[in-house]
Amino acid sequence: MKNVTSHIGTLKFIKRMKNSLNGNPQFLLQCDGYRFRTQANTAVAYQITNYLDRLVQVHIGTHRGCLTLDAIWLTD
Repeated sequence: MKNVTSHIGTLKFIKRMKNSLNGNPQFLLQCDGYRFRTQANTAVAYQITNYLDRLVQVHIGTHRGCLTLDAIWLTD
């Protein structure tokens, strides 16, 4: 993961993307004006509904040319 930046804002769901090759879910999300996806085959994709419409801090980086979620925390 390159160029990791930190952002605080409300996490919004944009759309569900195709499952990874291993069958795990992936999502397109938005926070603080940035659109990014969850990484393929990570456990956070199963927990992402716990963070939707809540104030979060996210670390977003570039992975294979796409903005990708690196880490997420609740800031309530």
